[in-house]
Amino acid sequence: MDIQHVHSRFLKHFDGLSGNIYHAPGRINLIGEHTDYNGGYVFPGAVDKGIMAELRPNGLNTVICYAIDMKDKVEFSVDDPKGPRTTWARYIYGIVQEMKKRGVEVKGFNTAFSGDVPLGAGMSSSAALESCFAYALNDLFADNKLPKWDMALAGQATEHNYVGVNCGIMDQFASIFGQAGKLMRLDCRSREFEYFPFNPEGYKLVLLNSRVKHELVGSPYNDRRNSCEHVVKVIAAHHPEQQFETLRDCTWEQLDEVRAEVGEEDYTRARFVLGEKDRVLAVCDALQKGDYETVGQKMYETHDGLSKDYDVSCEELDFLNDIARQCGVTGSRIMGGGFGGCTINLVKEECYDHFIQTANEQYLAKYAKQPEVINVVIGDGARRLQ
Repeated sequence: MDIQHVHSRFLKHFDGLSGNIYHAPGRINLIGEHTDYNGGYVFPGAVDKGIMAELRPNGLNTVICYAIDMKDKVEFSVDDPKGPRTTWARYIYGIVQEMKKRGVEVKGFNTAFSGDVPLGAGMSSSAALESCFAYALNDLFADNKLPKWDMALAGQATEHNYVGVNCGIMDQFASIFGQAGKLMRLDCRSREFEYFPFNPEGYKLVLLNSRVKHELVGSPYNDRRNSCEHVVKVIAAHHPEQQFETLRDCTWEQLDEVRAEVGEEDYTRARFVLGEKDRVLAVCDALQKGDYETVGQKMYETHDGLSKDYDVSCEELDFLNDIARQCGVTGSRIMGGGFGGCTINLVKEECYDHFIQTANEQYLAKYAKQPEVINVVIGDGARRLQ
């Protein structure tokens, strides 16, 4: 993304005076899907694509936002109790409100922003937007700077309170805490995390964007979360002596015990989540040994679970996963919430050209479009650029 492009648009649409420029990344998640809101483990990394914004306080009580890519301008008062109706502007409005709740005295500002995270690809462009503005408002307006966790939580609360997605914490965590060349294992229950160097020699990490856009607001995403929470409630009723908050606290035996009571759909969804918790830990062990074959095997297992048990795949994503298997790709799975977006693929370098060519040809023949190829570079988290 071109910093000069963002700067030139900012100067054009405001008063010709420069502001500060900030960037926050989208993310990939190697493994650990739909586990974050279940108190499990995730294994994300920030990428080198994200949201870039220039901001400058304007001495007013009004926020004036220009979305460069959409050529759209929205204004709202810092104290507006309802906020704008425009979807993209609600993310910025939500961050303003959530940062105020955390003690940051946000005043009016002008901003122009642009992004190069593919929208709807499951790389969390929304978290990049939230993290970029959370970092910027903390830098511009906070007398006592908030810790990184507070900025991540402000982003999550924006999704919950102003957008209508009851998401976990992974996306905002990855966007704020990311480091170049490192993945992070996050325990979503305790919020403890650990960095793992990720430089797989002889392999490439590549996303294939199905170009099927997913929309999580008002979607089956919240249905899946409700299923998981229902199972926890039923298990908790059977075991009053124990404390249950999420599926992370439940055992395989306890899940099997309530299978008939919760129904087959909720049971299979919960079964996927417990299995995914185990797979993340297995991948961490394998990475420490440099065992990428096991990493790949677990990725395929995750795809099968997301497709069959959790039922968040679609025909196009399953087709791309099948091509990966045919081409001898080490690991491949749906990445993100599902219902569209990307597959993430761990590919031996000697297989890469054949895999990309085959995927392009077969996908074009079947769906009359080519998948978007996104080579992944693990980058830094939210930061001020200048």
